[in-house]
Amino acid sequence: MKPTEFEQAADGYRTAGQMAQAAKDHLTNVVGTGMNRDLKGKALEAARGELGELVKDFHYTQTECGVLYTALMGFAYDIGSAKRKLEAAVADARADKLTINPDGSVNYPAGPGKTDGKTVEGGTARGATSSSAQAIFDQAARFDPNPLYGPAQAIASRVVAALEEATAADEKWAPKLRALKADDDLTVSDRDWRDVTSDTDGVRGAAGSYLATLDAIPKEGSANDNAQWWKELSAEEKSTLLAMQPAAIGALNGLPADARDEANRMVLAQAQGATQQRLDAWMAKEPDRYSPYLNPMTGRTVPGAFVTTPQWTEWDKQRNVLKGRIDGMNTIQDRFSRTGERGLPEAYLLGFDAEGKGGDGRVILANGNPDTADHTAVYVPGTGTRLEGISGDLERGERLWVKSDGVTRSSNVSTITWFDYDAPRSAIPGEKGDTLPEAMFDDRAADGGPVLRDFLDGNRAAHMESTGDAGHSTLIGHSYGTTVIGDAAKSGGWPDGPLPVDDVLVAGSPGMQADRAGDLGIPPGHMWAMGGEGNDTAVREGGRWFAGLGDNWTIPTDPAFGSNVLTSDAKDHSAFWDEKSLSLEQQAYVITGQYERTRVE
Repeated sequence: MKPTEFEQAADGYRTAGQMAQAAKDHLTNVVGTGMNRDLKGKALEAARGELGELVKDFHYTQTECGVLYTALMGFAYDIGSAKRKLEAAVADARADKLTINPDGSVNYPAGPGKTDGKTVEGGTARGATSSSAQAIFDQAARFDPNPLYGPAQAIASRVVAALEEATAADEKWAPKLRALKADDDLTVSDRDWRDVTSDTDGVRGAAGSYLATLDAIPKEGSANDNAQWWKELSAEEKSTLLAMQPAAIGALNGLPADARDEANRMVLAQAQGATQQRLDAWMAKEPDRYSPYLNPMTGRTVPGAFVTTPQWTEWDKQRNVLKGRIDGMNTIQDRFSRTGERGLPEAYLLGFDAEGKGGDGRVILANGNPDTADHTAVYVPGTGTRLEGISGDLERGERLWVKSDGVTRSSNVSTITWFDYDAPRSAIPGEKGDTLPEAMFDDRAADGGPVLRDFLDGNRAAHMESTGDAGHSTLIGHSYGTTVIGDAAKSGGWPDGPLPVDDVLVAGSPGMQADRAGDLGIPPGHMWAMGGEGNDTAVREGGRWFAGLGDNWTIPTDPAFGSNVLTSDAKDHSAFWDEKSLSLEQQAYVITGQYERTRVE
């Protein structure tokens, strides 16, 4: 029993994982950036495909090395516990001048003095694996005239117990370690990523005793508590937690962006593999699409007429759900591969869940590191946001970064698309089959507001930990997302104070559940609003008069609300982020703190 050998092997895998991570990051952020800068057209498309496969190889290697590290450390811990018990028994035997034999039995010498004129002979004590046999041995030791029989029997029992513990550890871990094998090819498939999930679950369950020695993930701690907890962990502990608890680490506000990104990329890769396998299996279950049409009057089939079967309709609905999730996940992966395009910085996946709240998914993605940025913008999308259609909202985040980076004066910018709430699916009566549109009601914003506030607290805590200051931050909302911001502002109680941002900017707001910016704790001069033409007017006025999302029929573009109302050239409700638009430029000036360059009505 030599646990140090397994610990050394574990360190080797951890080092290999770090090397794979470094290679993956270099390929994505250095090689990929150069490709996106220098190549175009089909050449760029082909190069991205090849590079993407290589990145996937290194990512898979990194992830599996993390699992192997934990497995070997878990085995070393379990076997180490048995070894310590055996070593303690050996030390006690030496102190009592007892001899432990190779088979685990214990020799004891003749006893002192005599009994009935005879020398009390020595002997051999043996431990037992069954409790009944052990009880017999213990009873015999109690009645034996040699006082050394009892200590020898106790030592023999301890030796057997230690060996039993070591055997149990071996039997538990041997199949786990044998299972940690990759396919004998150079392709990382969806099945491989699904196996990663299975491997992780198996090792996590087996390594319970070892994992219990780590400082547990804080429960309901503040963002500052989380940041301090992570800071105090060793590199080895961080590696273990990233490998075993990626979803929990990725969702923990206050942790560094690079740690959350690593964790969430693992979650994303495993979710892609699992979802694709589910879709493949589902496709094999396609029922008959059509059945003959029956004339309701005669009850007879109409020749040449067919109707879609209910079974196929239900099957197709689930197919579209799975396909939509895969499309959304592919969009995120595509953003990783486009680092360097239009000057885009490295992307950080700060939150991800393929299902999320309400089944619509969860995505928090940053352009640039928010922990070190001079200016950070957090964009909250509105009604209809889903993982499957997240490309539009991620594109808005990219455009905000490109424009802000273009107007800034030698400052570092990060823009974040934050989708971590159950967005309404409908905005007008009858849409998606809803008689009353879901966006008429505040309940989803009321649920999402505190979640947004927690994220903002975490963003500030991580920035403070990284740079020593909070930087400049702007919270941007669109449509129903502005209502979420209003509820986020109201969700803070004493001693939380106002939202942990410097500026709030809303576009196309139907109301923020307040009739004055001051009611939301937003300082004078730092509340910004803009409206558009066309259907944007209908959205804002509908929120005012029909949905009641603005208190006392007041919305942020009203003079009474107290906003700086920015001049906008948006022709409709979705045009605030059009390239080369005044609306986009106005937002960039607020994001970078260049208030004097804005145009206010």
